[in-house]
Amino acid sequence: MKIVVVILLLLVLASLASAMFFLVKDGGRTKRTVRTLTLRISLSVLLFAFLILGYQMGWIVPNQQPF
Repeated sequence: MKIVVVILLLLVLASLASAMFFLVKDGGRTKRTVRTLTLRISLSVLLFAFLILGYQMGWIVPNQQPF
């Protein structure tokens, strides 16, 4: 479970970095920046849905520490 979350987070960061690279390189004239940002949003939504599913299925348990 942790590995999947870390991989999705790394993919989100890689997509964000590539969007920044395309924005700087192309100057915003091509659609590559938009495509990579769309991919980043899709990956973020997938990660959020996966976390909710994991919580609902009991794969993720909140850490409850006594006060």
